[in-house]
Amino acid sequence: MAPKVAILAGGGDLPARLATAVRGTGREVFIVAFDGQTDPATVAGFPHLWSRFGAAGSIVARLKAEGVGDLVFAGPVRRPSFSELLPDWYTTKFLAKVGTRALGDDGLLRSVARELEGEGFRVVGLHEILGELLTPAGPVGSRTPDEAARRDIARGVEVARGLGALDVGQGCVVQQGIVLAVEAIEGTDAMLDRCAGLRRPGGGGVLVKVKKPQQDRRLDLPTMGTTTVEKAAAAGLAGIAVQAGGSLIVDRTAVGALADRLGLFVVGIEVSASEDTK
Repeated sequence: MAPKVAILAGGGDLPARLATAVRGTGREVFIVAFDGQTDPATVAGFPHLWSRFGAAGSIVARLKAEGVGDLVFAGPVRRPSFSELLPDWYTTKFLAKVGTRALGDDGLLRSVARELEGEGFRVVGLHEILGELLTPAGPVGSRTPDEAARRDIARGVEVARGLGALDVGQGCVVQQGIVLAVEAIEGTDAMLDRCAGLRRPGGGGVLVKVKKPQQDRRLDLPTMGTTTVEKAAAAGLAGIAVQAGGSLIVDRTAVGALADRLGLFVVGIEVSASEDTK
């Protein structure tokens, strides 16, 4: 019998989609929802626990009591301030142990995963359960990038990989070879919001998102959905390029249809083995 799955739920509708998919396979599901992060609708109809991030000790104890075997991270999470964290003794010991490794998102998530595995859980990737969310190579929708956009994509991959290697972010916006914005702690949506006033005269502009070179695919693959398309269109961009096989598209059919309607391309791009070794 397959082990019970616990979903560590961030924001958006992805955790709920995952919970429904897991239940559809006949496996039991338990959701850990976080105060101020998880949409309350996510837990409707599912066994769950509401918690703050700093209460790791009680979370681990509850997961063990529930008989959970597999853990999945799903949905975006806004990093809490230390005052929001309010660490319990378990969390305090964890933070003291990881030290500066927890400064970046990837470093923090890797450390959390190691700690959970040390408690006897198995951390699995969201894409291992919802494989259809993985971005395919090629266009999503009917539009494709022109030569100028392909040059911007190449530049964007170079920049985003550099950011990722420093554990800063996963994306950037490039227009006519000029980097208009890079993603950091604010996330993709906020980055796109500020791009409208930064565009150069003339057309073009591409959002590029790729996974970090060192990124553990189980923990935080770049993700996009219809909101990303809407934000890119509002910023006046020509399209979006995301890493094929190294990113997730939530509701690919809806994304393609919306991109067509708004006049954008969405394309899955291959990253060479020399660029992507994880």
